[in-house]
Amino acid sequence: MRFTEHLRQQTADLRRQVLQHPFVTGVGDGELPLEAFRFYMCQDYVFLVDYSRVLALAVAKADDLETMGRFAGLLHETLNTEMELHRGFAAKFGISPNELEATQAAPGTRAYTQHLLTAAYSGDLADITAAVLPCMWDYSDIGQTLAAQGAPSPQPLYNDWIQMYAAPEFAALAAWLRDLLDHLGGGATDRQARLSRLFADSCRYEYLFWDMAYRQETWPL
Repeated sequence: MRFTEHLRQQTADLRRQVLQHPFVTGVGDGELPLEAFRFYMCQDYVFLVDYSRVLALAVAKADDLETMGRFAGLLHETLNTEMELHRGFAAKFGISPNELEATQAAPGTRAYTQHLLTAAYSGDLADITAAVLPCMWDYSDIGQTLAAQGAPSPQPLYNDWIQMYAAPEFAALAAWLRDLLDHLGGGATDRQARLSRLFADSCRYEYLFWDMAYRQETWPL
């Protein structure tokens, strides 16, 4: 059995709960309050900044030029394409670039990015891949699942977001990361156990990120 298939089975309930979270289902049927989506857009912008740092460390820790190039390309796309698209999409919801830049990380966002950065700084490329894979994999699954339901007529702008993550290119990226982790994740049982914990924790943080956005979480003090 492929290592990532083992991970999929191990975290099936966690990932099912992500698909069933009211934020995700609310985007799918168009009933999610706009304020919750606006909050998510701002927090996701903050997330992407630290996510780019994680990708930069993946470039540095890759052992071959092909893998370095793939992560370098992903870093370039994130910094220079995805974040620009994010700013343009946010503007449709009345969020200015200044508002995005001024956003402070909510507790859930801070916890998730610190988890990723810790894995990236202290671990090797396998650790980084295991930690970032749930984000790619879940977004691809969410996009495809919601796209299959049809466009959310109460809020057409949500459909633009759905179609972005339902795209075949995004599914291909998630598949490449799975293949990479299958290649890197072989070896000793204790090594696979560490990678499994990183993957499962990231699945939990994915759920918590949606929950944070749905509740529009702020610091209590």
